[in-house]
Amino acid sequence: MANPTATFETSLGTFTAELFADVMPITAGNFIKLAKEGFYNGLHFHRVIPNFMIQFGCPHSKDPQSRRAGTGDSPYGRIQDEHPANAKLSNEPGTLSMANTGQPNSGSCQFFINTVHNSYLDFFTPGPSKHPVFGKVTQGMDVVNKIGSTKTDAGDRPSTPVQMVKITINGA
Repeated sequence: MANPTATFETSLGTFTAELFADVMPITAGNFIKLAKEGFYNGLHFHRVIPNFMIQFGCPHSKDPQSRRAGTGDSPYGRIQDEHPANAKLSNEPGTLSMANTGQPNSGSCQFFINTVHNSYLDFFTPGPSKHPVFGKVTQGMDVVNKIGSTKTDAGDRPSTPVQMVKITINGA
């Protein structure tokens, strides 16, 4: 069976990603559940760092000016880290990766899309930061790059808010 996909409708355009439910069932499943419930609809990208990544998914980012954006968790709490030996997926450009606090099992609802290859974030490389990849953009990388080049303030928050209008899950 083919992996499900997600269509991301943003205020700057639409992109689509394959979700790696076959090898990352916990992480992809968590995202799919939240997206199907409409959790992400209406939130804003709260962290954009050029030549690194764009981050999204904090419930406090409903208000794009909220000082709490980036600190919120899912209503279901945190999920178990997922680092399967048979799925060494690297944080390459266009990949969706679970954000966390740096502590074990601290992923929740926030994720980021890599805009460059951030191999030092891979769970199978040395270092303290471990972020499991659970999907990859298959269409609309130009939209991701447009979001990634958005002008930001000193806190990496887009000066002009970028909203996630709606995420639609297909095939799950």
